[in-house]
Amino acid sequence: MAAWLRRKDIDQVTVHEAGRRLVPTLGWPHLVALGIGAIVGTGIYTLIGVGADKAGPAVLLSFVIAGLVCACAALAYAELSTLMPAAGSAYTYSYVVLGELIAWVVGWSLVLEYTLVVSTVAVGWSGYFVGFLGWVQQHTGWAVMLPPALAAGPHVEGGLINLPAIGITFVVAGALLVGTRESATVNALLVVLKLLALAVFVAVALPAFDPANLHPFMPYGFVKSVDAGGVERGVMAAAAIIFFAFYGFDAISTAAEETRDPGRNLSIGIVGSMVGCTLIYLLVALAAVGAMPFSVFGTSAEPLALILRELGHPSAALAIGVVAIVALPTVLLAFFYGQSRIFFVMSRDGLLPRGLSKVGPRGTPVAITVFTALLTAALAGVARLDEIAALANAGTLIAFTAVAVCLLVLRLRDPARPRVFRTPWAWLVGPLAILGCIYLFLSLPLRTQLWCLAWNGVGLLVYLAYARRHSLLRQGRDA
Repeated sequence: MAAWLRRKDIDQVTVHEAGRRLVPTLGWPHLVALGIGAIVGTGIYTLIGVGADKAGPAVLLSFVIAGLVCACAALAYAELSTLMPAAGSAYTYSYVVLGELIAWVVGWSLVLEYTLVVSTVAVGWSGYFVGFLGWVQQHTGWAVMLPPALAAGPHVEGGLINLPAIGITFVVAGALLVGTRESATVNALLVVLKLLALAVFVAVALPAFDPANLHPFMPYGFVKSVDAGGVERGVMAAAAIIFFAFYGFDAISTAAEETRDPGRNLSIGIVGSMVGCTLIYLLVALAAVGAMPFSVFGTSAEPLALILRELGHPSAALAIGVVAIVALPTVLLAFFYGQSRIFFVMSRDGLLPRGLSKVGPRGTPVAITVFTALLTAALAGVARLDEIAALANAGTLIAFTAVAVCLLVLRLRDPARPRVFRTPWAWLVGPLAILGCIYLFLSLPLRTQLWCLAWNGVGLLVYLAYARRHSLLRQGRDA
């Protein structure tokens, strides 16, 4: 068999050598919290403003479209994760079903996704943190504000490096090093706090709903277009960015190897978190665009807090800001977790240096977690939120497309294999996920598409120069 077609044995995908196994400690409540913690975060706290700026009140449609595509992908993930309860998510499924080269491309794209998501969320968290420091200084007189050079990256006037974004990245990395179950328990508590804050926002903003704020509903049209200032607008342009807000559920599939009773708990975690978050998003988005003209909050780094301040509720705005500071790190934790596990599995398979896949005494991959922290912190210190969110989406769309293809190929290749969870209407859901992901990819900014292709071009060179020759399958053994 050609090197790039080498496939893992589906019956051996959960068998690993001693010292490179992750410890199963998570139940379905941890997984639902991990999923909601990942999904409900920067997307609704911060990117709702970016989406409204691109689509106007029709950002509601953008949420529906992005949510529908993600729901189809989530159903495919639920079937494959329970069929192959191993770490690695879409990378592992592609390695089993489509072959080594496609798996490498998917894994390389997931590295892009998770690295950029962690950086994006860190930058979003920094916006709320700096806003909170401003409130403290204004009301107490304490000189707690950071110098502009240390509060934002070089893309902001006067900015040099985003110190809060770097700091929170290392705090989350430290939490993961303490242990997976401990981190997941703290995450669950913070998720409850985050949902309570969103409930407060809806309770305050929804009574101020004014139908006039929804007109014109679709000021920039449906398909992506470029305005006179070179900004890409329209419902699909917003959906391609807002897509970022939905896809945290794939972090759950990276936890498969650390899940107790994965056949039951993974499907509950993936589908449950996706359904719950879609309803939350639509309610919050409706309250936001109904309470205030989108032009008021569309360019804000803290749109929900801004809306509450403009409505004359500074205490509620402060509560939203404080909860964002405390609870947005749950998103960081979920995606940081996913990133380290993708690196870990690619290393365990020999496609990256094997030394990175050693598990520490607490059952966590220490070397890969530290390496991931350094990489993401460096990017968070200088990155722009909207640009890195778009590029993260590109990597995710590639992975989601591959998962939907794996679902259909495996239904044809091995239809009799027992499936704990079966995707309903697979031959409708799978093609919808594939076509939806392709359309969203084409709706991304051209610059983002080119950067994604360049990233995968570099990845192909790394595969040919290193991964192909060091693959454990090439040596005739499994990880």
